[in-house]
Amino acid sequence: MARPVRPVSLCGHAVPCRHLCAFVSSRDEQYRILNPYFQEGLAWGDEVVTIVESDYHAEHLRRMREGSVAVDKGLASGQLRVLASEDTYLRDGIFVVERMCALLEEQLRNATQGPRGRIRVYGDALWVLRNLHTTDELMAYEAKVNLMAAEYDCTLLCVYDINHCSGQVVADALATHSHVVLGERVHENPYYVEPLEFLKTVALRRPHPARIRTDAP
Repeated sequence: MARPVRPVSLCGHAVPCRHLCAFVSSRDEQYRILNPYFQEGLAWGDEVVTIVESDYHAEHLRRMREGSVAVDKGLASGQLRVLASEDTYLRDGIFVVERMCALLEEQLRNATQGPRGRIRVYGDALWVLRNLHTTDELMAYEAKVNLMAAEYDCTLLCVYDINHCSGQVVADALATHSHVVLGERVHENPYYVEPLEFLKTVALRRPHPARIRTDAP
């Protein structure tokens, strides 16, 4: 049975969903959205996990501190954790849907059963555009996250820099998130597709192995 949603605040509004994405056009805009989200999570006693590329960690923490997020206290207590994309999404240099689902579910389960009982996660999607030739696997993962998140007390926020997104990435991100932050406002997304239906779409557009001719001489 799905847990009831406990709304969190994002861009000054209560967000009635567990899994949403934000489209941003600059780092400044990104942290205007993120820092209040992090602040609230730490103040409420949530576990806060952020996932960014390892070479961006120092800048990420600097921007959080400048936004009055209690970074050092959170890191010291373990309430705030900063993970690397290379150690999560791209472990061993490849993205594997089932492995990432298992990793996320472990994080959700541990947080739910732990002393804080709730987790909020932020994932920067920039690694996708730098490392994957196709986003089909990522978007299959995003759809499966919707099924998984319903079982946990969590909020999962994916951030896409619109300057680096193809039309396909935008369309797929819209299809896999019921609510979207755009222009620093939260919008209910009319282009959202139910997870199982979207997974069928992704499966159909993946290349199929070429048929082997048996009548060749």
